[in-house]
Amino acid sequence: MLEKILAIIPARGGSKGIPRKNIKLLLDKPLLAWTIDEAKKSRFVSKIIVSTDDDEIALVSRKYGAEVPFMRPAELASDTAKSADVVLHALDFFEKQNEFFDYVILLEPTSPLRTVDDIDECLRILLGKKEAKAIVSVAKLESSHPEFNVIINSEGYIKKPDGSSTFKVLRRQELEDIYFFDGSIYVSEVNIFKKEKTFYHDKTLGYTIAKYKSIEIDELSDFICAEALMDSRNRGII
Repeated sequence: MLEKILAIIPARGGSKGIPRKNIKLLLDKPLLAWTIDEAKKSRFVSKIIVSTDDDEIALVSRKYGAEVPFMRPAELASDTAKSADVVLHALDFFEKQNEFFDYVILLEPTSPLRTVDDIDECLRILLGKKEAKAIVSVAKLESSHPEFNVIINSEGYIKKPDGSSTFKVLRRQELEDIYFFDGSIYVSEVNIFKKEKTFYHDKTLGYTIAKYKSIEIDELSDFICAEALMDSRNRGII
């Protein structure tokens, strides 16, 4: 039996850093349309919805092929609302309609450089490893690796974060690989997500995404960088 997989794209109307961010044009189409388009190409995803509180975002979402089966309540569209609650709200909506899913995938529209190849590879890995219950995308730390971090003490001297002065100059090739949550892909078995209310636990796999795809749009400078990267990719440079 084929697993039913629900893709949720959260896109609220409020945005402080970039007004109307989710529908601001990135090159030739609205920001959230890039995520909708990649999700539509997936060979695994059964249904794609946008969870929004905003009528204009709902209109744009439907134009690009996503479903908007409900309007997100105001308490889940504030600055302090948790993504987990947005996911649980969507799952609850469908279960009340007697529609059930095996897996849920959360795709933030603020990560427009992630592609269907990344989406489907995450799903392929998770579906093929039954003891795992979730998978999230991560990117490798490079220039911001913890080995390069220092503090400045009250006298102005640099120290390691533990207060010591034992510095060792390392080449990047000598550093242990460390990753950060890049925020572009989150997948979980539905039953586990409803129990844990998070994508992060001891049965969560990591999927390494290319560093250039890990940009997350929070402010205008991120938007400008994303446009440049997207244009470079479209022209085959990266």
